[in-house]
Amino acid sequence: MIMSLMEEDRQYIANTYGRFPLAAVSGKNATCLDENGKTYIDFSSGIGVNSLGFCDEGWAAAVAKQAAALQHISNLYYTAPMVKVAKALCERTFADKVFFCNSGAEANEGMIKTARKYSFDKYGRGRHKIVALENSFHGRTVTTLAATGQEVFHRYFDPFTGGFSFVKAGDIAALERAADGETCGILLELIQGEGGVVPLDREFDDAAARICKERDILLMVDEVQTGIGRTGKLLCCEHYGITPDLVSLAKGLGGGLPLGAVLFGEKCAHTLGAGDHATTFGGNPVACAGALEVLGRIDEGLLQEVAEKGAYITRAVEGMPHVVSVEGKGLMLGVTLEGVNSREAAAACLEKGLIILTAKAKLRMLPPLTITYSEIDEGLKRLKEVLEHESSAETA
Repeated sequence: MIMSLMEEDRQYIANTYGRFPLAAVSGKNATCLDENGKTYIDFSSGIGVNSLGFCDEGWAAAVAKQAAALQHISNLYYTAPMVKVAKALCERTFADKVFFCNSGAEANEGMIKTARKYSFDKYGRGRHKIVALENSFHGRTVTTLAATGQEVFHRYFDPFTGGFSFVKAGDIAALERAADGETCGILLELIQGEGGVVPLDREFDDAAARICKERDILLMVDEVQTGIGRTGKLLCCEHYGITPDLVSLAKGLGGGLPLGAVLFGEKCAHTLGAGDHATTFGGNPVACAGALEVLGRIDEGLLQEVAEKGAYITRAVEGMPHVVSVEGKGLMLGVTLEGVNSREAAAACLEKGLIILTAKAKLRMLPPLTITYSEIDEGLKRLKEVLEHESSAETA
């Protein structure tokens, strides 16, 4: 008996994902095909990873060229692609230095270690607490789970790394109290992604920045999902007019290859020295070749397009059945539904040929930054059909 791909997956791969029934085999921009030749419009970009969509020609050529020249060498030695990506990030952001890793969780771990060492170097032991937000998500390592403000992630894996406390987003008074003399960092997602695509308000972000400045606490911003043009700015913090001390990046940076980064501002640019932090694969030449192509393509013109396409999608979706509201920025959007289960709606969309995500009770959209208007229109058509079907089923 010959097993199908899905059957072999279930037999040989650890059952850690609640997979949907799609086996993709090829793709171009925001369109992909499954093993049966069915066409799908992708409103997910691999959860915000494929910044330039599937198999962008320039990205694929850059990656292939580097893979044929030098695929890996230890970080004990120098490589040009890593330096070029770091230079591009520093020239286009607040950063003075960059540390490369492989994922968002690793980047957040790097920020946590930096905040604690900065405080240790300056004040000694006992000033190690990090204040994060309720409803946040920062990764699936034991430490980044400890930094995540959702109890559902705090089961099974005790003991967690200590030193984290949580306040409700928007509660400035609670943040003032929590950021006490034992605090070395405040950790924020400016738009809580896994928490339901929930943007923070400007007043709260301003207060966090002020508290950090007044108390010599590092302002740490998790831009794993919001960064690299996703919201219509290279970094989401540009929308809020704040300058963090540390920013974590991943997802869209490599354009489809594993690459994360920590951006260091002036205050902590020299906190980590030789041997304080390291990685085997971080800043891999092939991944950096992909990142260099991504960054080269994200210019002001593309960022403006991201903002315009986000507004276009928002206007269209707001008029659909069962839609209560659309939140987010650029091409990071969360859709609140009434009378429809978001996961069931996402499954129905997949049957219609639309790949769409969920976040808490919302539908979540993270399409490629390069998605065309024809792909957007086709995806919206399929989403509308699903929601209209739900309405007709209600009245039947």
